[in-house]
Amino acid sequence: MALIFNGSPEPTLGVECELLLIDPKTWHVVNRAPELLAELGPVDWAKPELLRCIVEVITSPCRTVADVKRELVEKCRKVEEAANRLGMTTCFVATHPTAQWDEMVITDNPRYVNLVNRMQWPARRAMICGLHVHVGVKTAEKAIAIFNALTTFLPHLLAVSAASPYFMGEETGLASSRIKVFEAMPTAGLPQRMLNWAEFQRFMKTLIHAGAIQSIQEIWWDVRPHPKFGTIEIRICDGTPDIEDVLALVAMAQCLVCYLEDLYDNGEELPIHRYWFIKENKWRATRWGLDADIVHSDDGTTRHLRDDLHLLVNTLTPFAIQQNCLEELNHIHKVVDRGGSYDRQRSVYRKTESFPAVVESVVREFLDSIKRA
Repeated sequence: MALIFNGSPEPTLGVECELLLIDPKTWHVVNRAPELLAELGPVDWAKPELLRCIVEVITSPCRTVADVKRELVEKCRKVEEAANRLGMTTCFVATHPTAQWDEMVITDNPRYVNLVNRMQWPARRAMICGLHVHVGVKTAEKAIAIFNALTTFLPHLLAVSAASPYFMGEETGLASSRIKVFEAMPTAGLPQRMLNWAEFQRFMKTLIHAGAIQSIQEIWWDVRPHPKFGTIEIRICDGTPDIEDVLALVAMAQCLVCYLEDLYDNGEELPIHRYWFIKENKWRATRWGLDADIVHSDDGTTRHLRDDLHLLVNTLTPFAIQQNCLEELNHIHKVVDRGGSYDRQRSVYRKTESFPAVVESVVREFLDSIKRA
């Protein structure tokens, strides 16, 4: 049976944010997602996740980043108000600095229970929250070409979003520990490069028939085609607490897809780096974030990632104008110059030597950003 790609005529957007539930008295995570979802009532835009300390907020298909902003901010506010009524608060951040995986409760859902039974420790310790951005693409073949080329830019997206320097009470030395936690899952990490849509279909069918996955939903690559929605889904980004940063990443994702589509439509070569470049550059962004030097050529020439991001924003500017998200895209310049969430969290810890203070700082940053948006 063919795997149908339900193409989108425009570069529509869909955004998913995994919010942590936190006790504002202790700043610890709490396993109370079922209570929060019950308090929200029967909505289709807030869903349980693998762990009961996380609730996922989902936008409907949006045409512009401004549409995403209106919808995402409104929904995050509603979740926070419901959490407050139950004595909780929320935050969008990739990891909680001190949460222990053996204290987390698995959501009572057959899919999640089966997943944990199959994958064991890698699944049970997945106390991580990410930002997922869907961008609509017209055809399956175009989606594969753009999907392959987007791997070149995964380090850029990761560095801007990186927000997980701490994990289980430890300074990891990484800008994004979430990435390394997630890579322990057997179908996570950098994607396989695909020749065309037919090869993608064959690969998915092989994985399902072999029992490696039960559905395409269990392909957790850093970027993947999503046939049901007719999108490319970018999954590499950490959850990061400033909504303006989130919207900048959404704008960057949309503009990257439009830029690569334009090259494809004009018969130009798409900028697909060698696989070892991409793997090395992803590691460097994971380790050093915006301070990474990334590989650009076979002779090992490197460029500072901050400089490369400024150049990339300039390249994407015509597409940002076309998609009415220039202000949001230009915010990338601010993130690059100011530093990412991982920098701010470390700064708080250096001053206070207190992980609760770090949690309080990211909660305040998230809540302040959705209030002023």
